[in-house]
Amino acid sequence: MKAQLKLGIPKGSLEEATIALFDKAGWKIHKHVRNYFPDINDPELTARLCRVQEIPEYIQNGILDVALTGKDWLEERGVSYGGKEDSDAPVVVISDLVYSKVSNRKARWVLAVAGDSPYQCAADLEGKRISTELVGVSRRYFEEKGVPVQINYSWGATEAKVVEGLADAIVEVTETETTIRAHGLRVIDEVMASNTVLIANRDVWNDPESRRKIEQIDLLLQGALRAESLVCLKMNAPTARLDAILALLPALNSPTVAALRDPAWVSLETVVDTHVVRDLIPQLHELGAEGILEYSLNKVI
Repeated sequence: MKAQLKLGIPKGSLEEATIALFDKAGWKIHKHVRNYFPDINDPELTARLCRVQEIPEYIQNGILDVALTGKDWLEERGVSYGGKEDSDAPVVVISDLVYSKVSNRKARWVLAVAGDSPYQCAADLEGKRISTELVGVSRRYFEEKGVPVQINYSWGATEAKVVEGLADAIVEVTETETTIRAHGLRVIDEVMASNTVLIANRDVWNDPESRRKIEQIDLLLQGALRAESLVCLKMNAPTARLDAILALLPALNSPTVAALRDPAWVSLETVVDTHVVRDLIPQLHELGAEGILEYSLNKVI
């Protein structure tokens, strides 16, 4: 039996989204109530739940072979990482995996202050108290700007620290800024942008058999992510209106057109972005398309 790769699944805010993504990609991960070692339906993999902040060091030290984490935590933990061919770095970034329950936007760590405060930029915070979970990155941010500040680690509820008078500003992660604004805060700068990445231990990546498995994981995860923003449309279209209908239809390459028994009609199939479907289907119907079917996709490779 081949050696099993040790797969790290981020525990916490990314946990359910990651498990759902693996499910779409073809891997069923079943968690247990009392331990951190879920079952996975692949004899070539073993899975374990780990805090996303600790995963970079586990990969670097060989405790995990391949895992998902955030670029922010690679930076925060000071782990040396590089691309697939960068042989000096102990951690290799296989690919970006931009996904979220909310949107396909990257997460941003921002510097925020009270909405009614006089602070307009980082320089205005000289000597002030900054609360954040991302201490190392925040410290380097202020050092690069030459602004001395007092940075305190936040154990949670970071947005409330300014409201409670425990900090003058925070560095916090956000996608939409909704929670930040809900606490009466105002963003004055972006400290860094981040997203989920698939990473591997360099020694494991350099092994041909392990690389084959990691590349399989990457290919199918990327395919599952791509499918989240696409749907398939299938319909019957009058031959006389075919050119007008084709002009409306975007596709990954070109719509599939198949002849039907009745030469006055053809069958059309195409893949389109979900955001255009609402307006596209009525237009297709007006041009005479019938039997329009919309269905979701698991993977698009």
